[in-house]
Amino acid sequence: MVNAIPLIGGIPAGPELLIILLVLVLLFGANKIPKLARSTGQAMGEFKKGREEVEDELKQMQEGDLDTDADTTTETADDDEEELETEKESSA
Repeated sequence: MVNAIPLIGGIPAGPELLIILLVLVLLFGANKIPKLARSTGQAMGEFKKGREEVEDELKQMQEGDLDTDADTTTETADDDEEELETEKESSA
């Protein structure tokens, strides 16, 4: 019987975690790490919101709640305008 050896270990803990944190501080500096964490959190929030919107739309399509093509076209145009506004705000 062949034993499988995992190529990737578990979550780093103890000394490995300290080494990783030290390398991060050396690479980015202590001032930029909170900014990186904040931007990562915002990106994750945007991703989650987008995923939920897609899931809601799929549920609506499965239930047959979409009334007419005109309504969806209006909603799509409104969504595109909102996305452009959020991109402008995030780039500023």
